[in-house]
Amino acid sequence: MQPPVRYSPDVEALRPDEGQIIEQLNAAFDKILTRVAEDSGHAVRSVHAKSHGILEGTLTIDADLPPELAQGLFARAGEHKVYMRMSTNAGDILPDAVSLPRGIALKVLDVEGERLPDAEGTTQNFIMVNGTVFQAPNAEKFLGSLKLLAGTTDRVEGLKVAASTVLRGVNKALHAVGIDSPTIGSLGGAPNVDPLGETYNSLTPFRYGDYIAKFSLVPVAPALTALTGTEIDASGRPNAIRETVQSEMAGIAGEWEFRVQLCRDLERQPVEDPTVEWKEDEAPFQRVGVVRVQPQDSWHPDRVQAVDEEMRFSVWTGLAAHRPLGNVNRARNAPYRHSAEFRERFNRCPIHEPGALR
Repeated sequence: MQPPVRYSPDVEALRPDEGQIIEQLNAAFDKILTRVAEDSGHAVRSVHAKSHGILEGTLTIDADLPPELAQGLFARAGEHKVYMRMSTNAGDILPDAVSLPRGIALKVLDVEGERLPDAEGTTQNFIMVNGTVFQAPNAEKFLGSLKLLAGTTDRVEGLKVAASTVLRGVNKALHAVGIDSPTIGSLGGAPNVDPLGETYNSLTPFRYGDYIAKFSLVPVAPALTALTGTEIDASGRPNAIRETVQSEMAGIAGEWEFRVQLCRDLERQPVEDPTVEWKEDEAPFQRVGVVRVQPQDSWHPDRVQAVDEEMRFSVWTGLAAHRPLGNVNRARNAPYRHSAEFRERFNRCPIHEPGALR
């Protein structure tokens, strides 16, 4: 196996139109944010708006990691408090019969080290979904999809439910012949699986101290792996996922391995195109820590208020050692901040970043 590629700034290739594309992304997200806020009277996130569970736990960083894995946050063994937010990817609050990709946002508290530019507080954020590749190779292509979604946000809910049923059938047929379609999944054709049994991936690459990596969160507790692939019947239950997770987490001690996949060949594991899967036989995932969550109420009102309403999650909140890399990641910075500022203004509820000076 090849040694990991060392990070240097020239692994990224900036495009001259990135500023213009980001302005257009903000405009499309504004359309989603404004429509949902005006229709519901409450502002939510422009993506992954609907939360299905908020958990509190710990990340234990493994001791005696080899030098290439003992980087950034993971350079020192120890334990950190974490918050986990489970969600689906739409920018409007849809009934769970519309089956969408699952996401997990992980906020690691009390992290020491040089911060990314404008990264308030002392946390490291990781954002992952239950897929292996991003749906678009760059921000410009993603913008085209986003404009279509913005046009249907908070509209034709019944049609979305019906379309989701059809698309799930299409997706299952494609899976049967070995084809995976993140685009069909993002439009409502994803399997309506229990989020507690899913494996989550960052999809995009990040600096990993002296190296480059993607991240993964993998369920390992038997009570979680027993749920892998289990589908939730959401017919007549608009919040079926939330209710299911709440019922299950009342009795589950959850455990997920945090793994990193080091880039070993920039041709075969590109930084700028997240539609290319980094094959595990060429760049294996390796464990660097464990997230543990004790049985708890995953929809406790106090935690929902503190985390879902008063915090934001951004891949640009964290350490310089874990700088987001690639065109798609660069394009996430301004829209994430823009979305949080809109929520803060509309809801008249300050967004708090743990450890930030006030």
